[in-house]
Amino acid sequence: DMEGLLRIKEENQKHYRRAQRHQEKKEKIQKHNRKLGDLVEKKTFDLKTQYEHLANLRRSHILELTSVIFPIEEVKTSMRDPADVSSEGDNAMTSSTVSKLAEARRTTYLSGRWVCDDHNGDTSISITGPWIILPNNGDYSAYYNWVEEKKTTQGPDMEHNNPAHTISAALCYATQLVNTLSLILDVNLPKKLCNRQVKTHEFCGENLSRHRFTRAVKKLNANILHLCFSQHVNLDLLHPLHTLRNLMYLVSPDTENLGR
Repeated sequence: DMEGLLRIKEENQKHYRRAQRHQEKKEKIQKHNRKLGDLVEKKTFDLKTQYEHLANLRRSHILELTSVIFPIEEVKTSMRDPADVSSEGDNAMTSSTVSKLAEARRTTYLSGRWVCDDHNGDTSISITGPWIILPNNGDYSAYYNWVEEKKTTQGPDMEHNNPAHTISAALCYATQLVNTLSLILDVNLPKKLCNRQVKTHEFCGENLSRHRFTRAVKKLNANILHLCFSQHVNLDLLHPLHTLRNLMYLVSPDTENLGR
């Protein structure tokens, strides 16, 4: 029994010494983990600072780009309300007729259905200049109506102020701006629109059919919305058909997360 007791004591001493070594290793590991934790915290702070610096650089580049090369502004149109004009011409017009005229002014026939647009007739959005504008309600029917007329009319087109020309130019510039913004923001666009050469540009090349034109506009609108979502633009401001207006909200200085 005494010999057994001695063996047990020796084993206990070995376990105790081993436990001490394990305790020392544990303390070293804890100390190393604390150092790594401090290092990770410092690196995380540095990374956050770099992200903020990068966001500020992106923001400054975008604001410079949209103020010098691609300015986007809201253009007020000088259209008078038909209700006011009609009431001046006919004092006997009933109030119901006036209200119906005002309601008709805020309604647009778009893609086979009537849609309500409070901005219709009041404002348009311009890009690169007040003469290059897009309809505020997303109605680009003037373009494919012009294309249909071109098919039946021979000779050069001398109407330089044709709305179809301004629509094509505005969409062309919008495509260039969106592709440039995707590079600055490092955001991959879901839809591909070519703008490398004028001859191969979606909007500035040959006259597009209604199907191709509508498809290209949908791709452009999808890219713009994707960029707006990536920069946390207020969703209440966005509309799937308002091409330049959505783009204007995206690059606005009031967009807090621009450059993230």
